[in-house]
Amino acid sequence: MPYLSHRLKGFAVSLALLSGHVYADEKQELAKFKAISNADTMLMVPMRDGVRLATDVYKPKGEGPFPTIMVKTPYNFNQIKGVSLTFANEALERGYAVVMQNERGRFYSEGEWEILGKPRTDGYDSLSWIADQPWSDGKVATWGCSSTAEWQLALAAQNHPAHKAMVPMASGAGIGRVGEYYEQGNWYKGGVHQTLFTVWLHSVQQNIRPQFPKALTQQQRQMLRKAYDLAADMPKVDWAKHLRTLPATDWLNTSGGNDGPGAALLARKPNDPDWFKGGLYHDNEPFSVPAYWFNSWFDVSQGPNLALYNHVRENGSSKRVRDGQYMMVAPTLHCAFYRTPQHTDYIAGELNVGNAYHDYWQTIFEFFDHYVKGEDNGFIKDTPRVKFYTMGRNQWEDADTWPPKDTEMTTLYLGSEGPANSIFGNGTLSFTPDEAGKDSFTYDPMNPVPSLGGGVCCNSGASLGGSFDQRGIEARADVLVYTSDVLDKPMDVTGFIRAKLFVSSDAKDTDFTVKLVDVYPDGRAYNVDDTILRARYREGFNKEVFMKSGEVYELTPTAMSTSYEFKAGHRIRVEISSSKFPQYMRNLNTGGNNVDETEGVVAHNAIYYSDKYPSQIVLPVRKGK
Repeated sequence: MPYLSHRLKGFAVSLALLSGHVYADEKQELAKFKAISNADTMLMVPMRDGVRLATDVYKPKGEGPFPTIMVKTPYNFNQIKGVSLTFANEALERGYAVVMQNERGRFYSEGEWEILGKPRTDGYDSLSWIADQPWSDGKVATWGCSSTAEWQLALAAQNHPAHKAMVPMASGAGIGRVGEYYEQGNWYKGGVHQTLFTVWLHSVQQNIRPQFPKALTQQQRQMLRKAYDLAADMPKVDWAKHLRTLPATDWLNTSGGNDGPGAALLARKPNDPDWFKGGLYHDNEPFSVPAYWFNSWFDVSQGPNLALYNHVRENGSSKRVRDGQYMMVAPTLHCAFYRTPQHTDYIAGELNVGNAYHDYWQTIFEFFDHYVKGEDNGFIKDTPRVKFYTMGRNQWEDADTWPPKDTEMTTLYLGSEGPANSIFGNGTLSFTPDEAGKDSFTYDPMNPVPSLGGGVCCNSGASLGGSFDQRGIEARADVLVYTSDVLDKPMDVTGFIRAKLFVSSDAKDTDFTVKLVDVYPDGRAYNVDDTILRARYREGFNKEVFMKSGEVYELTPTAMSTSYEFKAGHRIRVEISSSKFPQYMRNLNTGGNNVDETEGVVAHNAIYYSDKYPSQIVLPVRKGK
């Protein structure tokens, strides 16, 4: 990631990833920035416990006071470049001051780092500091993508009087529990560890680090950071290979990682009380800030993101807050909003989703101008409550609710006319239940099904995100493949997609994956979305219930989500297996902790279908589309 530091590489969660390409007119942007801003950098802002956070302030030229947009980040902002530079210029030209601040324990900020940087205290105290400055009009907005967005969610629960609006983009790792989703900041999906965080923490957790004396003057700190940006130059790791080593508890140590919260986080289970003590936002908290949510179909957390938008629309702390929620969903990967080309098509992995360009700056600042400056600029009248991109049809659409009101839940049942193992089998997907039967497969954790595509971020290329042809994966005997008849007309699937599986295993515990796929007339098979569930959590993430050999259990994984048109002549496909590695940590099938184990056992798993065991997928189909 080229912008905030020449040494910050491979992590999609940086401010830089909001852009993703080098601006040809970067020198012009920088010259404009210097011409229109008054900079006051390397301020050390005190928090309530005395820890000071490194902060840069950029004010428009002219008389204040100014409304302010705050960006808090764990990443290096020593050089303002790329999209962060463009953002600053957009804000300054519109009369906003811009405040950029490092989380505690990062770079020149003091203290010890933890994920999300204590938003309930440090975030609150920083807003108070801004509101008290003579150049501030007391109104503050927050903005950012990924880690620069996630801290905003818990801050919105604090009801700070200065916090007037927020734009969280790709903010799922700030969500702990919301409705059916217990991902705890994307650490888990369906109770299964998402390995992206090990890779991400390898670079970010740096609790043993050089620090300068507190007594330095502001001018000395400004001089020092030109020569010592404090960005760690981490050893290169082949993460696709390294994540195969066991036990998982050694991943950070054996990769040359620094000290930090990684080991403690890895040991937590989905309902550990400590998840509710940090910086994550949970759905039992208030929410008090108007927000424009920007999400993506191929992000690591689109399900919780959509669920949180609905939660705040229904449960915001006031009518103004509830009415102040807006959402956009793009067909992009994590934080790729500003990488969407204006004049050519966007390619999500291998899938061409058409020209998906949107003028995000205009939308964002019209929102800020209304809710922060109080301008009567037509934002409410002209802005749809939800704007989303339908892939396949490849167009932006508007709705008043999520999902749109014109959806109707449609059930497709799994079945087979013989074994459904692999693309060469006979698995079927139909509108009526099949005759009683089952399909069996063997899951060997030492030979897991590889991950290819989906909602992925931040894993240094260990697992690719987006949509890819799945036929190579579907050729495996440990993948059950269920395919519908050819569609005689288009089917628009928009909303939450729910699967229900009836399963058995001879292992105490194992995982089950579900993948929705679009099959082209020529046989290409592109993934739309997927989900996973660890069987021990089938009765809830607050308890573990192990399986008994020979018994049949009902599993309902957390919902998938998309807006996707399956065209006439295409077929709908569902893949079932027990692994998608290395995106998700392998289940070693022992019933143990997995993270501290080195040996696995082979599981013999089965999917059942009949009137009694109607394994199925339920699609939200838009009527008249």
